[in-house]
Amino acid sequence: MKPIIGLTASLELGRDEYGIELADTEAILAAGGLPVMVPHLMDEADINELAEHIDGLFLAGGYDIDPTLFDEEPLPNLGVIIPSRDAFELALAKKMLALEKPILGVCRGAQILNIAVGGDMYQDITTQVKEDLLQHQQKAPKFHGSHFVDVAKASLLHRLTGQQRLKVNSRHHQANRRVPQPFIVSGVSSDGIVEAIESAQHHFVLGVQWHPENMARAGDSASLAIFNGFIEASRKGGIE
Repeated sequence: MKPIIGLTASLELGRDEYGIELADTEAILAAGGLPVMVPHLMDEADINELAEHIDGLFLAGGYDIDPTLFDEEPLPNLGVIIPSRDAFELALAKKMLALEKPILGVCRGAQILNIAVGGDMYQDITTQVKEDLLQHQQKAPKFHGSHFVDVAKASLLHRLTGQQRLKVNSRHHQANRRVPQPFIVSGVSSDGIVEAIESAQHHFVLGVQWHPENMARAGDSASLAIFNGFIEASRKGGIE
């Protein structure tokens, strides 16, 4: 049986329809998982039941996150907010963590993971980070790796990819800032932006700021390894 992977959906303002990226479903399928799009559930009992039924959770990329969720008010460069998605993903992520089930978060998904454990984030790195920044919103095809990420030795990300320096794509203006326990920072770009976080207490909980689903389409070995590891962990129920 293929492990069932809950795939979080986006929602457009003013439009009553959900959407998912084909690259997300393709990467999960290619690694041996069965992706199932999940709607923005608001009832706690429904969220708990969903978490019990799925084997792994893929927190997809998307719009910005409401800063009031980490006790800040919105800055001028904050983008579109979808409150129902924020509330649902935070609740589902917390439940999956409690159940010790595998989670892979990309871009926005990595930030949701961090906020779920009490962390915070930059609303807009271009105005909040004083250091000179790399180009984090690349002007290149989605599959193209545009900058490097240094990977912490012996981390989950290192064990998955076998690399201590990854070349990744980049399409974000927000990023994780304070990363609390049980998470650790396992990937950083040369300008100091947090590019990967992971749990030190769970077998497979990983958040990356880039989009490995797009790079997997082009056959990038590190991206394929991330998805293969995620699906394998989901198949085993998160147990090493």
